[in-house]
Amino acid sequence: MNSWKEFIALESSKDYYQKLKQIVDADYEKETIYPPKEYIFNAFKYCPLDKVKVVILGQDPYHGQGQAHGLSFSVNKGIGLPPSLRNIYGELQTDVNFYNPGHGDLTEWAKQGILLLNDVLTVKAGQAASHQKLGWEQFTENVISFLSNEKSGLVFMLWGNHAFKKGKNIDRSKHLVLSSGHPSPMSANQGKWFGNRHFSQANNYLIQQDKTPINWQLSY
Repeated sequence: MNSWKEFIALESSKDYYQKLKQIVDADYEKETIYPPKEYIFNAFKYCPLDKVKVVILGQDPYHGQGQAHGLSFSVNKGIGLPPSLRNIYGELQTDVNFYNPGHGDLTEWAKQGILLLNDVLTVKAGQAASHQKLGWEQFTENVISFLSNEKSGLVFMLWGNHAFKKGKNIDRSKHLVLSSGHPSPMSANQGKWFGNRHFSQANNYLIQQDKTPINWQLSY
């Protein structure tokens, strides 16, 4: 399989996905769902299969107006930084001398080979976790298993218990798995996030694999 288009086509022919699509399509018809429909698969659009080097796993899309645009932890320009992303920037600052670009759009990361994948790809406005257990989890589990089996030398960043469970099938003999607490304030304030140095560790590993390291700095 050479492209995400092929992968998504294969998944979308399966029963679980057909049921998921029916429910999600119906919800888009009658209420506000995030991200906008054309952005659901942005993680795959901006990070082609042959370019994947790093996977950063989130949970649900942000459920506030104008925030979610299909990339985990990322928000559209002009939207205030969510607390988790603020803490991600804080760790980047101490780890790789990152400076805050004044926005939260991580598209530049995706274009360098970071798959910014949420566990669940859609959510009802103002209702966190409202599209959990519809079938997205099966889809993203299959994405992770596919990458683990078909690729080698990837970096998987698993932040928090939810991501740990999601990463249980990753082949750690072929890939680097970095785990820490979630960057949300509750976890970060308990000392489970800051100091994990995941960003420099990822680059060191990529260099060992003869791959180009990630430029974590985002432009203004």
